[in-house]
Amino acid sequence: MAFPSDWLVPDWPVPAHIRAVFTTRAGGVSVAPFDTFNLGDHVRDDPSAVAANRHLLRDATEARPVFLRQVHGVKVARLDASTADDTVADACLSNERGVACTVMVADCLPVLWCAPDGSAVAASHAGWRGLLGEGGRGVLESTLEGMLETAARTGTRAAASELLVWLGPCIGPTAFEVGSEVRDAFVAVQPAAVTCFKGLPEAGKFLANLPALARLRLQAMGVAQAYGNDGSEAWCTVTQPSRFFSHRRDAIRLGSTGRMAACVWIA
Repeated sequence: MAFPSDWLVPDWPVPAHIRAVFTTRAGGVSVAPFDTFNLGDHVRDDPSAVAANRHLLRDATEARPVFLRQVHGVKVARLDASTADDTVADACLSNERGVACTVMVADCLPVLWCAPDGSAVAASHAGWRGLLGEGGRGVLESTLEGMLETAARTGTRAAASELLVWLGPCIGPTAFEVGSEVRDAFVAVQPAAVTCFKGLPEAGKFLANLPALARLRLQAMGVAQAYGNDGSEAWCTVTQPSRFFSHRRDAIRLGSTGRMAACVWIA
């Protein structure tokens, strides 16, 4: 496999037959403001350019990425070779070779999962709404349930503490401004989440640390092996316009922005 040098290959201790990648703006055919590797077919880009970029991703991964219709929810789709693109879900999992669990992002947090023996993989799209969920059950909890159910069905018996997780680039803690209602909703579920919000001078406004909130949720679920995004500047989609698409940065200024993808698959 040959990826553009700008793409991110996760650094996490998965079995040798597991592959994963996070795309950037580099390597595609779309023109501004979607330049160049936009994978979203819902952002007003030329459909032929999106199709060409998706074909390039398939060639680069030597797998079939399945593109979901993401709605900031908690549904998990179980993928196989026949699963259609545009399946409504915000997470997906698979134990079939060559089927790439894929989520698209442009500020939301992508979370990749792998069973300890590499028998199953998953991907979650975790914006704040999906991460929060309802009643303490968000997209990460749903994905964990799906991974454990898959392990039980296949007799591999993976525990939450044995799963491997990688957090990709997202809007960083110096750029993600939210209202008090968002902070209060997270704190109501996990009081420790208060440490993930920094007050701003304007009353009722805060900066939120999305990867830290995700790590808190993972810890509460017993997931002990989380790699990748630590909230530092290098992972922020907003502050690196030449490398990452960002909805928060570009949607109003440019009218729209592209989408990147996080993929994980069994080779």
